[in-house]
Amino acid sequence: MATSLLKRLVRTVVPPPNELARAGRHATKVIEDWRELLSDRGEVSGAAIAREALTAYRDLETAYLPAFFDRLAAEFSPAERALRDAAEHYIAQPSAANLMQLQKAAASPRQELFRRLNQAPEGTATLVDLRENLIAALNTHPEWQVIDADLVHLFNSWFNRGFLTLQRIDWHTPAIVLEKLIEYEAVHEISGWPDLRRRLQSDRRCFAFFHPALPDEPLIFIEVALVKGISSAIQPLLDVNAPLGDPEKADTAVFYSITNCQPGLRGVSFGNLLIKQVAQRLGEEFPRIKTFSTLSPIPGFTAWLATKASEGAKSALTALHGLQTSDWHQQPALAASLQKMLTPLCAHYLLTALRDGAPADPVARFHLGNGARAERLNWLADTSPRGLKNCAGMMINYVYHLDQIEDNHELYVREQRVAATHEMRRLARECALVETPRK
Repeated sequence: MATSLLKRLVRTVVPPPNELARAGRHATKVIEDWRELLSDRGEVSGAAIAREALTAYRDLETAYLPAFFDRLAAEFSPAERALRDAAEHYIAQPSAANLMQLQKAAASPRQELFRRLNQAPEGTATLVDLRENLIAALNTHPEWQVIDADLVHLFNSWFNRGFLTLQRIDWHTPAIVLEKLIEYEAVHEISGWPDLRRRLQSDRRCFAFFHPALPDEPLIFIEVALVKGISSAIQPLLDVNAPLGDPEKADTAVFYSITNCQPGLRGVSFGNLLIKQVAQRLGEEFPRIKTFSTLSPIPGFTAWLATKASEGAKSALTALHGLQTSDWHQQPALAASLQKMLTPLCAHYLLTALRDGAPADPVARFHLGNGARAERLNWLADTSPRGLKNCAGMMINYVYHLDQIEDNHELYVREQRVAATHEMRRLARECALVETPRK
């Protein structure tokens, strides 16, 4: 978070014994300050203690964070004995009173601690950054997942859609927000102020969702091009020198960049149907626009392809071999051959590859979960180095049919059913992903 005092990354290098002891002492001091918050205090004194507790945490050196997280994970979980007793009483007699006792015993003291910390100015921002520091090291410290679970539980309530406000970003937006748009843009890098200015002109729209506790910190940016017809390539939309179009004649809104700005809110649901809210606002301003489409990257495709190749899939091996030619996309015969192999493989990946019961591709997971339909694959739609590396230059249009969004969303949530056109399904069926056992 650009305005935060933290911006520190947890390091997992084991320090020497004297440093471990020093880290333990500093972490203990902060934990004691935080524990005092859980004592019974009045609202005024509680807010003062929360300010002091947050200051103590912000002053904690990066090297001492692992010791702090160790203590936070170990010392603020529900009391095991009380939880077990409450569970046994409820099993023996599942009454409302015993259920309430069980719920009380299962409540994490860490959640109440975080709620009280949130009373202080910048409490929300500090907790979001705390989680950013935390998740940077969860792979090597799985015992910290209990902290993460408590933060996610609270953030899902604090950042639900009812608290978010949608604002248009234009050239008159305060510079502090415009600078963050340049800093945070993660899909198509903004090269500077002229590039940003072109993205904010009359045939473009940019919107951001904000939260009252973070007034100058956008949570999500959405960039839109107002054009005729569904776009099939990204470079014309990003061209700083592209001629200005007439938005009054546009019939299609193309969502070409959607950026989640806060790493500390990764995996936190802001509520579904955010895109529909933007589409409805565009429809009110431009009644001629009836089609709401994305032009989206497929960031996980070539990594998935490499995995399939390592498992012995012949089609994946052949396709990867062709992609190793540095200028393959500029050789018509080779590009045409790869197109025949890669487009079915990519359709298969988007519609069938799963991770934890949801589409493996993160962008597909976002749009399909928001009620879109997988519409069309576009060959060589992004010939930037990133586009060629991540998805062999392909991009996909997801289309939001406003009268079908809720139905698509419900089918996706309840039955994991992916909305897709017949053409996308036909391509997926043509996939020659033949697995051969390893020798």
